[in-house]
Amino acid sequence: MPSERTVERLSLYRHLLSRALTEGAAHVHSHQLAGMAGATAAQVRHDVMSIGYSGTPTQGYEVEKLIESIGEFLDTPLSRNIALMGVGNLGRAILSDFAVRRPTLKIVAAFDVEPDRVNRVIHGCRCHSLEELQQIIWTQQIAIAIIAVPASEAQPIADTLCEAGICGMLNFAPVRLQVPQGVFVDDVNITIALEKVSYFAGRKALDRGRIG
Repeated sequence: MPSERTVERLSLYRHLLSRALTEGAAHVHSHQLAGMAGATAAQVRHDVMSIGYSGTPTQGYEVEKLIESIGEFLDTPLSRNIALMGVGNLGRAILSDFAVRRPTLKIVAAFDVEPDRVNRVIHGCRCHSLEELQQIIWTQQIAIAIIAVPASEAQPIADTLCEAGICGMLNFAPVRLQVPQGVFVDDVNITIALEKVSYFAGRKALDRGRIG
């Protein structure tokens, strides 16, 4: 089983390689991919070898085939259909982004408690009531859920998702979820991310001030 960091890097490689392919790149060397990904050439070679793909010393990796190899490793049929919990401002932004940028992952159903959102199609995705959750998860073979609800609602939503058979959650709510063993949760804490950006941006600004 690969580590979370390995999966994250492979996903990043695929994104960068896809962009390079659209720009006309046919081959890429490990040091070039490492430069784009903020990694080392040795780390790139190790990650690529872990999925059973290899390049050549002269040409490096064939971009299109490496994208395919990463896809074969990362993508499984049960990890492609996604449920979105919450269709507020954040949920709508997520739907809009997925509609145009995620060909291998698809939000097939959204859920909300607000009457003016239920039974509407928003950015190409139908929004349902929570009462329909379990049936739709089973019929649509959904294994993943994105939680984009307020903190006070996140744990009850997570409990309902676990009961319905969800195996993984991407949690945008600023609260640590308690889930059964075997359910994977990845927390996206926007405040912590912004604090990190603020810290490094502030240090950079100070450095520039000293130089000037």
